[in-house]
Amino acid sequence: MQGKFKIETHLLQLISPNQAYNYQIVPIKNNSTSVTFITANQDIANLKQELQIILGKNVNLIEETEENLQLYLTKNYRKNNSLISKSLHYSEDFLLNIILEARNNGSSDIHFEIYEHKSRVRFRIDGKLIEKYIIPLTEYPIIINQIKIMGGLDISEKRLPQDGRISITADVYDFDIRVSALPTLFGEKIVLRLLSKDSTNLELKTLGFTKKELNIYKENIKKPHGIILISGPTGSGKTTTLYATLKEINNDITNILTIEDPIEYTLEGINQVQLKETIGLGFANTLKTFLRQDPDIIMVGEIRDLETASMAIRAALTGHLVLSTIHTNSAWATITRLLDMGIPPFLVASTLNISIAQRLVRKLCTRCKKEELISPELFPKETLFPENLKKHLVPVGCKECYYTGYKGRKAIYEIIPIDKYLNNQIKNNTLDIEPYLLNNKIPTLKSKAIELIQQGETSIEEVYTLLI
Repeated sequence: MQGKFKIETHLLQLISPNQAYNYQIVPIKNNSTSVTFITANQDIANLKQELQIILGKNVNLIEETEENLQLYLTKNYRKNNSLISKSLHYSEDFLLNIILEARNNGSSDIHFEIYEHKSRVRFRIDGKLIEKYIIPLTEYPIIINQIKIMGGLDISEKRLPQDGRISITADVYDFDIRVSALPTLFGEKIVLRLLSKDSTNLELKTLGFTKKELNIYKENIKKPHGIILISGPTGSGKTTTLYATLKEINNDITNILTIEDPIEYTLEGINQVQLKETIGLGFANTLKTFLRQDPDIIMVGEIRDLETASMAIRAALTGHLVLSTIHTNSAWATITRLLDMGIPPFLVASTLNISIAQRLVRKLCTRCKKEELISPELFPKETLFPENLKKHLVPVGCKECYYTGYKGRKAIYEIIPIDKYLNNQIKNNTLDIEPYLLNNKIPTLKSKAIELIQQGETSIEEVYTLLI
């Protein structure tokens, strides 16, 4: 039934979400001379006249039931309280409108993509990409050049990747955007990462830690030296956890230095450095300079290679607290990754305070989630099926969640403090610790995922990859 109410992207962009809700209309057909809308508005004559003035085309109106129209609206348009203009044109206004719409919809990234026969714009919302606009192929290069000019990129260079930054200040808006341009087969693809300058709501207690996990984590960030590593894929909330941590430990008697790519939040009282590989300002080089800046705490955006890992280890050994992120699948896999990079086991054991893995999981919409009987076949073969689990909740979709079945996300954590036992295991290169985790009741990402399914907070399909 839901598929019936889906409207193609090129039709949706004929009007803005504000116009759709204001006039109670949804476009279903368009050609060179006329546009056809469905509506439940009773004042057909006046509505038709007003729309023809706005659109400069003939308008056809087809009456629809109020119930069906609301289904069309909520499935295809997200309500928008922004101050953007009512009409969209392929100009700087159009680009700004896209950015502000993405910001209002809670999007983390905007993708501009070109293919052989079409180009499009997609927003990443709650971790998933949604197609929002189809752009004429003739207009795509114009928009790309506008982005490149705003981001300080070279518009004549179309063969090599480029990175830049845009600052947006409009009415109540004040935020930065990271620009990444990539040459593809049919033209340049650009991704805009929306960055918030506002750190007001960054609090450790609101991130998703359980009370026990938060206490363990706070104990470790109070230590005067050592390394705290947070792992997870892109978009799992690692950087947000790091910023909330810095905010927690920031005070007037502590010198905190960070090297980041990009700087996502501006934190008062913390010395933040933006990575610039093109001029030699990389993680490892900057870390060397940091050690001459009398730091107490150092935050490294990401440990990517042996050189950066070695410098982080050196900083921890010389009495500094180092916080960083790393790309691994679990908290214990972080240790394996460091060893694979070439860091000696005794150095990892003597410097690592705590290893954390985290993920962001979409929560089922509380208004429409539905209970169903469960079967072992729904779980991966490698996962032990919880025998006490007889039913589970599945996504349905309603106007509250824009027919996605999900609303909001929750962070889950796997936290392994490095105690004496684990210290010895690392030194001896004995990396099988499953019995230890079970005996000490340390929850893993897999057990956390199963717990969320049991509590009805998320679906099996959402956390399937964590169950493998």
